[in-house]
Amino acid sequence: MSRLCEGRVAIVTGAGRGVGREHALLLAAHGAKVVVNDIGAAVDGSGKDTSPASEVVAAIKKAGGEAVANGEDVSSWKGAKALIDAAIAHFGKLDILINNAGILRDRMLTNMDESEWDSVIQVHLKGTFAPSRHAAAYWRDESKKIGGPVKGRIINTSSTSGIYGNVGQTNYGAAKAGIAAFTIIAARELRRYGVTVNAISPTALTRMTEGLRQLTPEEAAIRDPKWVSPTVVYLASEEAQDITGRVIQAGLGRIAVCEGWRRGAEVGQVADPATAGSLVREMITKVRKNSGMDGLELD
Repeated sequence: MSRLCEGRVAIVTGAGRGVGREHALLLAAHGAKVVVNDIGAAVDGSGKDTSPASEVVAAIKKAGGEAVANGEDVSSWKGAKALIDAAIAHFGKLDILINNAGILRDRMLTNMDESEWDSVIQVHLKGTFAPSRHAAAYWRDESKKIGGPVKGRIINTSSTSGIYGNVGQTNYGAAKAGIAAFTIIAARELRRYGVTVNAISPTALTRMTEGLRQLTPEEAAIRDPKWVSPTVVYLASEEAQDITGRVIQAGLGRIAVCEGWRRGAEVGQVADPATAGSLVREMITKVRKNSGMDGLELD
């Protein structure tokens, strides 16, 4: 097996369990030095436990890799800065940032309270922005020092709930849709420094999804989080320098490149609301319907 990330330094947030854990393990297997970031919270974001991150570090070291645990809160401006600084201080540089930390507080919109909205947006959206902001500033400065591209990587975690929409997850879906848009914009801004920005929409059996329905052993096998990580590790490698601004689904037996919003049918502008309404109705019949959670057009 060729080692795609030999000598590269990676941060993985939310790496104590599930998809993040698999990212950290596979990155290390491919030669990366890994900062395993996780505060060890419950699915709803409550509590703290340093043992999951430490266990992943132990597994990496047992396999002959290099890793260090980190418990900073990435949804905090100061915590995110401390995380980036810690990686550079410990390993001497930073090449890869994988924003994976997240929580769930599902509720129908009519019943969702302010804290359920705020906490999910804070962890997912600010928890992607803050580490990315500090990493981007570091790579900008490094690019100026060396007078060329740095081959940095940001890989964010979106979701089918965000790019397709899922009932009961207006908070989570809005955050994940925001991450997809953040990815596209950041990719355009950071291209000049040699930094690529992509997002993964994983489908996997984790603490966040294990209680949704009963699965057969075969169904559980194709939802193993390990199937998401190969795409992430490739995107983290220097070989993926020409791939940026993409949202890629991985897991559930497939890898798929997603297509974003595009302008469909159009007409010239009109002054009369009734006429505008008739035109909109006519155009709706000519364009594709929104996707369902499987990414296919709704019937």
